[in-house]
Amino acid sequence: MKMLLVRKFRVLILMVFLVACTMHIMIDLLPRLERRGPESRPGCSCPPPAAAPPRAAAPRWPSKHTLRILQDFSAEPASNLSSQSREAAAERAAGGAGGAGGGGAAAGRARRLIGPGAPRPPPPAGNAAPLAALFEHPLYRAALPPLADGDLLFNVNSDIRFNPRVAEQPEWQNEDHHEEFLPTGETSIDSYPNWLKFHIGINRYELYSRHNPAIEALLQDLVSQKITSVAMKSGGTQLKLIMTFQNYGQALFKPMKQTREQETPPDFFYFSDYERHNAEIAAFHLDRILDFRRVPPVAGRLVNMTREIRDVTRDKKLWRTFFISPANNICFYGECSYYCSTEHALCGKPDQIEGSLAAFLPDLSLAKRKTWRNPWRRSYHKRKKAEWEVDPDYCEEVKQTPPYDSGTRILDIMDMTVFDFLMGNMDRHHYETFEKFGNETFIIHLDNGRGFGKYSHDELSILVPLNQCCRIRKSTYLRLQLLAKEEYKLSLLMKESLLKDKIAPILYQPHLEAMDRRLRIVLKAVSDCIEKDGYDNVVENDFNTDVNTVATER
Repeated sequence: MKMLLVRKFRVLILMVFLVACTMHIMIDLLPRLERRGPESRPGCSCPPPAAAPPRAAAPRWPSKHTLRILQDFSAEPASNLSSQSREAAAERAAGGAGGAGGGGAAAGRARRLIGPGAPRPPPPAGNAAPLAALFEHPLYRAALPPLADGDLLFNVNSDIRFNPRVAEQPEWQNEDHHEEFLPTGETSIDSYPNWLKFHIGINRYELYSRHNPAIEALLQDLVSQKITSVAMKSGGTQLKLIMTFQNYGQALFKPMKQTREQETPPDFFYFSDYERHNAEIAAFHLDRILDFRRVPPVAGRLVNMTREIRDVTRDKKLWRTFFISPANNICFYGECSYYCSTEHALCGKPDQIEGSLAAFLPDLSLAKRKTWRNPWRRSYHKRKKAEWEVDPDYCEEVKQTPPYDSGTRILDIMDMTVFDFLMGNMDRHHYETFEKFGNETFIIHLDNGRGFGKYSHDELSILVPLNQCCRIRKSTYLRLQLLAKEEYKLSLLMKESLLKDKIAPILYQPHLEAMDRRLRIVLKAVSDCIEKDGYDNVVENDFNTDVNTVATER
């Protein structure tokens, strides 16, 4: 009897062991089964999806999936980022479009089920495309001054070697691979990747020329190039990822955190606001319509969080933050100062998430940039105010301080002020310029993610530099007047331009209408300055020729 009990006990232990082994095997296989297409699942009658690109090789470490380490996710609506938010925005934007053309509502409905690889709907039909007509206007065809060798960021015939794999983080470089692009004039520029053509085209006056075909090609690369590696960007308050592509180009990825129609809560301070991916995209298009061309190319992309982030990253800290939510969505949160926790996790539907991809500027080892403190920087404090907020004569002090005491820098600040006010961006604490060009160059409009947060409120304090200094370029002033006309209405031009993006609609309709309202406020501020100080003291003539003469684009 005793021996029988011992045998039964041993059999029981063996069965428990077998059950435990079976459970571990099922847990390891679960993520793989979730990634299998619907056509491979028994009993599924779903049509097979479009052919997907080959999967990247999985990293050597870690050897096991740990997506079940956490099972909580954010209860906030903004954290469960599904494609439904974009569909809802499409319907609202189409419903409020009204005068944008008869095809607006139909285009909104067609976009509801469009996948990342499907063709986009065409812009609304009309008698003529307003955007094309705008770029043919004489104000948008004024020629640059002749470019000398010192006005080019890179000399194509120099011996500078462009290493496509150079990155800010040394651990990302592959020391065993020394492939380089060598633009010495021996090889046609047409053979360079589009990101390199963009870098070569930078000069003293602009990041890119008006009709540079490499820019449109680069925008396409940002949404179609295979992602080969991902890492978290160091610094900053919120999560940003550095993505490297198959052609060795790099871009900064900002994931979606809010739906299109959500406004910044009124109790949020400007320095704790979310960074919005659609604001980065819209800022690039607005900058181009204003003819500044000082924002690096930005495009929206729908990213597979499993295949294009988790499986290709070598960043252990990022990899460990992935988990599956109770709704069976893939989520991650990374590491940063704000909003990087399970309570603010970024979740896909089930593993698709949209975001903005901003093309990298040339590496600092090749083209150094200088960082300047914005004279009208906010205090970034809950109670303290900055000096410019309490001193109405603050601009006079600024104009006596280098580099604002000579050259065009103060006019560049006014351009940036107008740009930020139209977006509602209060977060302009610093700006950058290319060191090679000294003080006689443009300001690079980087980091625009805190724009387009409120469409129901116009933050007049952003316009303080213009109101205090009462200075503006003639070219900027004339273009603003042009964009206030009905045939070149800013909101319609922005809507047409943004429709080209793969994750359109980019902006909620009230944001577009807010830009028209803010444009009138800017023009009223300039008009008040002219009435007070006189036209010649306010408007700086920056044209080399008669603006009515159509100049040949360089």
